[in-house]
Amino acid sequence: MQRIADIMTRDVTSVAPEETIRRAAELMDDLNIGALPVCNGEELVGMITDRDITVRATAQGMAPDETAIEDVMTSNVTWCYDDQEVDEVMGQMADSQLRRIPVIDHNTRKLIGIVSLGDVATKHSAGVDRTLEDVSSPSRPNTLH
Repeated sequence: MQRIADIMTRDVTSVAPEETIRRAAELMDDLNIGALPVCNGEELVGMITDRDITVRATAQGMAPDETAIEDVMTSNVTWCYDDQEVDEVMGQMADSQLRRIPVIDHNTRKLIGIVSLGDVATKHSAGVDRTLEDVSSPSRPNTLH
């Protein structure tokens, strides 16, 4: 069976919780991505997405230069290990309706990559249609209220 380490994206850019949401948005724009892992040193402490910035911050009137990432990030992060089987992680992604998931080294417990539906679709075709359908199902709005 194929492992996550075989298909994940390595050398992932991360941000610190105390950085501003403007910095996160600028990085997302520069890198043409929609999510960044949030790390305190080498420890994964959250994820911030373009949607977090738009819905949790901008729509609430928070100032981009004054709002810390930790104020709007998702701190209860679903992640996987680099040595997990792709099919197992696809199940996690479908169950949690996630389009991307951080990858942790099983030995060091440090962030080493990220795997997205795009990675799965281009490097592992089995079951992608079902996972995409599950991930794309409507869910409740995600707000801080």
